[in-house]
Amino acid sequence: HQARFDLALALNARGEREEAMNHLLEIVRRERSWNDDAARKQLVQFFEAWGPTDEMTVAGRRRLSSLLFA
Repeated sequence: HQARFDLALALNARGEREEAMNHLLEIVRRERSWNDDAARKQLVQFFEAWGPTDEMTVAGRRRLSSLLFA
C-alpha cells in the first residue's frame, strides 16, 4: 500500500489527478484502515485542494462514499 500511496502523491504532483485518485481509492477498497486511514485522509486533502465543484472532486467523493457506505 505504501508504494501505491507514494505513487498517488507523485501522480497528483504531475497533474495526473484521476490516476492518483484511483490508486488511493484502491487502497481504501483493499484495506481502509491502513496506516491510520491515510488513503482516505489524503483523498480528502486532494478534494479540498481541487475545489468542491471540480469534476474530479465530485466523482471522487461519489466513489469514496460508495466504498465507505456500501
